[in-house]
Amino acid sequence: MLTLYFSGTGNTKYVAEQISEKLEGICHSIEDDIDVVELGKNYKRICVCYPIYGSRMPRIFKEFVIKHQELFHNKEIIIIITQLIASGDGARAFIDVFPKNYFQVIYAEHINMPNNVCNFFLLKVKNGEENNKMLARADKKINKTCTRIKDGVIIRRGFNIVSRALGLLQGIFENTMNNKGKSIKTHAACNGCGLCVRHCPMKNLHLDEKKITHDDNCSICYRCVNLCPQKAITTFFHTRPRKQYQGL
Repeated sequence: MLTLYFSGTGNTKYVAEQISEKLEGICHSIEDDIDVVELGKNYKRICVCYPIYGSRMPRIFKEFVIKHQELFHNKEIIIIITQLIASGDGARAFIDVFPKNYFQVIYAEHINMPNNVCNFFLLKVKNGEENNKMLARADKKINKTCTRIKDGVIIRRGFNIVSRALGLLQGIFENTMNNKGKSIKTHAACNGCGLCVRHCPMKNLHLDEKKITHDDNCSICYRCVNLCPQKAITTFFHTRPRKQYQGL
């Protein structure tokens, strides 16, 4: 099995690597410098893992699968998504960018993981041992998922009518998120260290004479917001974080 994932701050990477190891597969980030279509020819089964933003795929992952659409043709597909609380049809959303019956979805699951949106007052950031209980539940679900897949059990979480309705409701905000994601703000505390530039998965950020500029091409992964030593860059919400998510 080939596992492909996108992870902004480490949650989805953790899940993808666990799934891949337990199912004896190979695991790659979509940011890895590989010929993914050529690699995919060696595998009948592909597992995709991505975080959910408003019940939809992150734009960076959506653009990846559209660009490499042929990779998934006639494959067995496993869809694993990470979420904070609930995402409706977050896993089912993957099939929307493909023609009908392009592949066979043999399993789809939603796994709750820690919050990484560190500058929204309704969402609390936890790190280290504070996340132990949530990770224990996630590990249990990962183990159960892998056991079921090995046993040939087919589950498609998020594919029912209720999940679809919830996903449509949450998905209303997709265009808003993509448009607001163009809004990157660097605050006065920025010292031009360039850490955000080096780690931006969209190559959206640039350092020009110790000033951060951007190309209106943010995927709202929150990597830069959580990495900045000065807590001086924000996207979507522009309150500076008091506490950053350290990842897993």
